[in-house]
This record gives sequence, structure tokens and C-alpha cells, in this order.
Amino acid sequence: MCAIGGFIVRKESQLPQVLERMGESMAHRGPDDTGVFQAHAAEGAWRVGMIHRRLSIIDISSGHQPLGNEDGSVQIVFNGEIYNFEALRQELETHGHRFGTRSDTEVIVHAYEQWGAACVKRLRGMFAFALWDQRREELFLARDRFGKKPLFVSSGPLGFAFASEIKALLHFPGVKRGVNHDALWDYFIYRYVPAPATLFAGVRKLMPGCYAVWKAGGLTETRYYVPPDRNPCPDAAPPQDPVGAFLDKLDESVRIRMIADVPFGAFLSGGIDSSAVVGLMSRHSDYPIKTFAVGFSEAAYSELSYAKVIAEHFGTEHHELTVSQDHLIEHLPTLVRFRDAPVAEPSDIPIYLLSSEARRTVKMVLTGEGSDEVLGGYPKHVFERYARFYEGVPQLLRRRLVEPLIRTLPYRFDRAKTAVLSLGLARFDERMPRWFGASSPEEREALVSLGPHAAAKNGVQFDTPDGNTALRRILYFDQTSWLPDNLLERGDRMTMAASLEARMPFLDQELVAFVSSLPDAQRVHGSTTKRILRRAMKRLLPAAILERPKVGFRVPVHEWFRGPLRDYLYDHLTGPDSRTRAYYHRDALERTLADHTAGRQNQEKLLWSLLSLEIWHREYGMT
Repeated sequence: MCAIGGFIVRKESQLPQVLERMGESMAHRGPDDTGVFQAHAAEGAWRVGMIHRRLSIIDISSGHQPLGNEDGSVQIVFNGEIYNFEALRQELETHGHRFGTRSDTEVIVHAYEQWGAACVKRLRGMFAFALWDQRREELFLARDRFGKKPLFVSSGPLGFAFASEIKALLHFPGVKRGVNHDALWDYFIYRYVPAPATLFAGVRKLMPGCYAVWKAGGLTETRYYVPPDRNPCPDAAPPQDPVGAFLDKLDESVRIRMIADVPFGAFLSGGIDSSAVVGLMSRHSDYPIKTFAVGFSEAAYSELSYAKVIAEHFGTEHHELTVSQDHLIEHLPTLVRFRDAPVAEPSDIPIYLLSSEARRTVKMVLTGEGSDEVLGGYPKHVFERYARFYEGVPQLLRRRLVEPLIRTLPYRFDRAKTAVLSLGLARFDERMPRWFGASSPEEREALVSLGPHAAAKNGVQFDTPDGNTALRRILYFDQTSWLPDNLLERGDRMTMAASLEARMPFLDQELVAFVSSLPDAQRVHGSTTKRILRRAMKRLLPAAILERPKVGFRVPVHEWFRGPLRDYLYDHLTGPDSRTRAYYHRDALERTLADHTAGRQNQEKLLWSLLSLEIWHREYGMT
């Protein structure tokens, strides 16, 4: 796991120590080693530079980057892990390729030589890499299928630049630091910025499942992977024992992610996802698995007791950490800087603290991330099927009676309130972000007073054909927006901030393809979510874990904003030093704050988004 960065600029450009500064800004991602590559193209008209910072996990002794082929004409900087690299290496050797290291990085170099851009389709893992081909005078960039590893790009008069984190690109002359107000407009609904945009006007993301080629001053981008839930379920008959076949796929996915030359462990929440990962890891280890769990001083939000059940069941070497509201105030500005964006979820903070604790004894962990988005694990995956029925209720009745009534329900009915208010949005592209978002378009209009803005452009997350099921449509949205732009971005930044690598078995492309080939009822059946996982885990996990209700990794921000963090919240959003209060209609903002602090409405998602946005403005000097 590493950091990469680089540029292609015209020869007369003056860039003293830019590569070094780019690398230093991402040193937390790669504290073990650093390397630089520079070259020229078009008879010296263009200059090429690449920087690499390394966190050594595989082939520690000889995996230095940038790494090239035999004659040095192809050079790569790589962030990630390729789990099938040994099989690919054997295949490439039959084609005559010779290897000088044991690293998965060198496999990518020779795979590119053998198959060109199509090499990315053969890679099983998580990755973002940049590869300079001197003979073709091309820069080849690629990102993994689900966007586990980040890659940001910027183009301007000076040239082209790329990096694992935005902070590195800000060292490249000409990158605009201004606020992207069109992206900001989306942020108030989603709580994050949908790809390819970022909140920085001059920076964008390379989309997941895409590669790009720079040549002669131009950049072309190609999408090589589409999550299979985009299309209707194939007609092929499922296997006779789908549960057994699923368990075999998941077991293999866990096993190949345990390949490492350094100590590793697992994050353990006590939910079915991480418990399944830990249980399967125990099958393939001769030593107790190191597990790490985080909880809160508020007992109602802490899952440490469930994590302890699993730790004792599998005899793990277990570590626990407890978090309070003091940690939020202490670490939030720092984590905004690590993320280069508003921290979309309060859970970023305990994940970072847990990563820091884990890093004391391991360099890599496995997690249960992605299970809900692949297997259908959220209440919305149950409720969404009722969207058309709710649309049949007369609009006047919904707006005048049902929705006002549901808003008056107390906090413990929040899931029901979210369901009704989300189902009340007839348009699919408005309903999807509302399930987990901060506001609806109507609520945003009432609060935000931004000037002219571009109309929202629906991206790949809404590119689903007619005839697909409600479940597959919402899962496809999750897999192409909520997952890469929020959860995976959070996981990458918070673990790498602690120089820790995280691997996600549930996002293995072969496992995802298998699950997508099954009928919907194998994932969501009645009110049962992740049905196939629950059936498979009956063979492995105790009933206390299988039968417990889904809690989710929630931080008690609702209570903290009403109590110990009330003044902190008001000061940032309405105080004299606030940089964002001009974004809002004053009366609407004060009403939102008062409704929450008085307990009339739970506005924690919206208020957290506004607070985090304010801190982002302060940390990056935005006005």
C-alpha cells in the first residue's frame, strides 16, 4: 500500500522540488521507502516525473519503486495489492517474460507489455497505478473496479498531474484551490461529492473501473468494468447449493487476502460481516488472529460486547478501544486534512483511532466493508420495493397528512421516518441519495442560498436500463456512488493516515459476479437482509451474532450535538469566524439548529455535514 504522484509538463516549465513535495505530503501512506523517476518525451518537448512512497507489505526487500521492465522503457508507480499475481506471473513466464523481483508490482509491468490496456481486466485486487511507456510516449493510468484505491487528476495550461491524494496535487503549480460550487451543491444532498468531481475546482477523480491514457497533450478515459448489478439477473440456473458455493467463494476471497510478508489482523465490530471474515481467517491461520474493536462510552452505541463474543469464540488476540466526544473535537480538523474533504461520517474518527491502535502491532487488516452494498444489508434494500406502492397514495394525502405526521415521531423511529420521506420522492435519482443523504432537493433549496449553479448531471450511478429489479437498481447505485465516494474513500484515508493497509474480501470481483448471478431472494427475502450470508454463517458463527438486529457503526452525534458539543457546533456554523454561514438562509439554519438541540427533529446528518464543511474551509483557507 503506497502513495503515487507525478506530472507531464512542457519542457520550459519550472517545477523545483515539486515531486519531492508531492511525496512528502503523502508520507503517511508510504513511510518505508521513496523513489523518483524522470524522463522526456516528444524529443524533449515534454517532461515526465513520477514519485512513489511505499508501505512495504509484499516482497519487502526488493519491491522498490518506480519499477521497470528489463530495458527500463516501461516504468510504474503502484498503490495497492494484486492477489492473483503469482498465477499471472506463471502465465507471463510462459510468454517469455523474466522477473527480477517477487513483487506484484512487476507483474503489472509485464502484464501491460503482454496485453496492453487489457491487462487491467486480468488484475484481481485493489489498485491505482501510473505507467510510463517510453516507446509509445504514453502515460497509462488505471484504477480498480470499485475504487478501493484513489487516484486524482488535474489538467491545465502547464500540463497534467496525478496523485493518490489531493493535497499532493496542490503542490503542482496551476491547480485551482477554489471551491467547486457545483460539487458543493451536490454535497448538501449526498453528504459527499459524487465522482468525478471534488470540492476543489481544479481537481477531479479518475472514476472506479476506468483507465486513462495521456498522449501528446491529450487524455482519453475508458471504462473497463461495470458492476454486474447494473443489468437484469442472467437467465442461467443457479447452482444446486448456492449457499455452499457462496461460502467457498468468500472463503477463497479471505484466504488470498491473507498473503503478506508482515503481521496482519482484522477489524471486528461484532456484526455478521466482520465476524464472518474473522471466522474464515481462523480457518487459514496456525496462530490466533489479531482483532481490533472500537466502542463508545455510551453503552447504547457500543458493540464491544458482541465483538468480544466472536473474539472468544475463535480465540483471537483481541484489542479494544473506547471513544468519547473529546476525540471528535481533538481529531476532526486533522482528519479533514487527511481526507482533503469534509469528513462525511462521524465514524471516520473511531476508524482512524482504531487504525492507529492496530498499527502498533500489525501493518495490514481485513475488514467487512462492502458486504451491505453487495449482499443487500440496509433497511433501504427492503423498503425500496415499496416505492411504487407509495407513489399510488394520492400526493395531497402524502404531503398534507402522512409526511407531516411522520416528522413528529420521536428519535427512535428515525428509520421509519427516513423510509417514508425517501419513498415520497418519485424520481429515482432524487430518492437514492436521500436514503443516506443530508437533505432532499426541496430541503436543500430551503436552506442553501448559493448563487447560480449548474444542474445536477446524473452519472454512472443512475445508468441502469429499464427492466431491472428495484433491489439491483439500488445496489448498483450503492456500488457506484455511496460505496466508492464515501465508504471506500473513508476507509482508505483513515487507515492510511495511520500507515495501515485495509483489505476487503466482500469486494472481490469474482465473489461479486457470483452473487449477482443469483435471484434477488438470495440477498433480500421478505425483511431478511444478506440472506445468503446468514445462511452460510450458520455453519460458522454463534446464534447470538446471526440473530441480533443490524445496528450499524453509529457515533452518538445526535446526543453530543444536543449536549457537550452544542456550543462547538453553534460557534462553527453561526459564530463570527464562520466561513460558510453565507451559504445558508439565516432563518433556515437557525431553525435547523433549534429543532435538533430542542429534540424536535434529529438533524445530525445535516448538521454534521455543515460542521465538517466549515472545518474544511478553515483547514484549506477557503472563503
